[in-house]
Parts: sequence; structure tokens; C-alpha cells
Amino acid sequence: MAFPATYNFSYYRGDTLEFVIRPKNSDGSAFDLDGYDADFTIATARGSSTTSNPITQYTAQAVVDDANDLVTCTILPGVGIDLTAGTYVYDVQIDSTASLIFTLVTGSITVTDHITGA
Repeated sequence: MAFPATYNFSYYRGDTLEFVIRPKNSDGSAFDLDGYDADFTIATARGSSTTSNPITQYTAQAVVDDANDLVTCTILPGVGIDLTAGTYVYDVQIDSTASLIFTLVTGSITVTDHITGA
């Protein structure tokens, strides 16, 4: 398979942001997403958490369109408003009923506060 990929982006706190992932097999053909669900997780750091310093995680929206073999990832204002200015990491994963889990995209998000008029 031709993933995971890396995608780093900027985000204005509280806005709606959407991107689409079209996973491919190593031969360039579309990866068949029939039977897969997706998860889009944003965290303050990558790696495991400990009880003394837990990693705060936020769940954004990931929807699988298995008819078109794509995953649409969305940060909605309700989740985005909780992201204070700074840098976060994220993963988009798919999982199947056969317990197969693949990471499609991973990267960082630079969050800034809303731009206000002068």
C-alpha cells in the first residue's frame, strides 16, 4: 500500500476545515474501502500517555465513502474551538471488521486564533 502519507496544515481556531483522502494501493489503483470505518484523532503530542502527564486528544470527523473509495476528514467548529493556539499532531486511520488497521495520513496542525478586523 502507498500510505501513510504526511500532510501538515494550518488551522484557524473554531473554523471548519475539510480535506479528502483517496488511499491508493502500491500499483496506483484505488484502495477498496468497503467494510472500513475511519478515525481522525488530534492530540497534543505523539506517543503513549502516562497517568501523570496524559495526552489530551480531540476527535474530529472522518467519514468513509466506500462507493468512491475516499475518506473525508473534517474539523468542525465545536472541536476546533477547543484547540488553543499551538501545534498539534494528528492521525487518520481506517479499520475493518476483520481487525485490520491502517494509518492513511499523519502530520501536524498549526492552530492560530481567529483573525480579527483592525
